Amino acid sequence: MAVSNDPEGPAPAHRRLAAMLREEIVHGRIEPDRPLPSEEFLVREYGFTPEDVRRAVETLSGEGLVYTVEGQGAYVSTRAEETGGG
Repeated sequence: MAVSNDPEGPAPAHRRLAAMLREEIVHGRIEPDRPLPSEEFLVREYGFTPEDVRRAVETLSGEGLVYTVEGQGAYVSTRAEETGGG
């Protein structure tokens, strides 16, 4: 996944992360019922804050692209297939 976490970037970090994950989902690189990268991974590898990751997941959840399982993380919804993924 290519992502820029430049604090001077054009959009807030959580929106950039949501856009990156949305593209991965819509293009089928993360398939339905498969987990999103973990919060820990996104923080460590890309420098996002835990709050950025949570807000990005909330955004995608609101769009119906992901669902969360308490204690397990976020997963791609089957709705993603309807938007062009899979």
